[in-house]
Amino acid sequence: MVIEIPELFDAAEVAEIRAALETADWTDGRATAGHRAARVKENEQLALDHPLAKQLADRVLARLSQSPLFIAAALPARVLQPRFSRYDGRGHYGNHVDNAIFPIPGTGEHLRSDLSGTLFLSDPADYDGGELVIEDMFGTHSVKLAAGNLVVYPGSSLHRVMPVTRGVRFVSFFWTQSFVASAEKRRLMFELDGAIQQIATDHPDHASVDTLTQVYHNLLRQWSAT
Repeated sequence: MVIEIPELFDAAEVAEIRAALETADWTDGRATAGHRAARVKENEQLALDHPLAKQLADRVLARLSQSPLFIAAALPARVLQPRFSRYDGRGHYGNHVDNAIFPIPGTGEHLRSDLSGTLFLSDPADYDGGELVIEDMFGTHSVKLAAGNLVVYPGSSLHRVMPVTRGVRFVSFFWTQSFVASAEKRRLMFELDGAIQQIATDHPDHASVDTLTQVYHNLLRQWSAT
């Protein structure tokens, strides 16, 4: 399931974030890639211990916690600190799959990457290429969203970033461990939640709203991975 979340940040907020990123010190993105992924990766990243990285990551995490659509789609148990990358001069990232398990810095704990997320921070008109191409059980999706928009997709999917042939592509990316490990069960929960919200809007006093809400939460209890 590939879910697009519009306007996680508005235009003014994105401009502020991007201005900060444009003056930051960047490192070779291959330093954080696995052995195979490093062979197909050509970009720059903001070091995790860079003061700006932590500041902006906290800002992204706070906004995710306020997004009903992200919460409904991801059912997040944990979100790894968001990271930031920069692509220019034919920067790209070839076909790869994200690590299944990531260490959580400074904790000794780990996170299972049920979902991957990419927050676009450059307007599509500002660069050519740079599409995020996701291959999952439902086909191939080419994603190039407006600045401030987020896409969430299965961490298990094969995906790539096409070469940037003009301009600069800034993004934030992160991984989420869901309370529901199964992608199929998460999709069912997302659809059920949407149906409940629609019925509650159209028929707020209908008794089925309470019954379906009970079913939703009992399924979440049953399918919760933690």
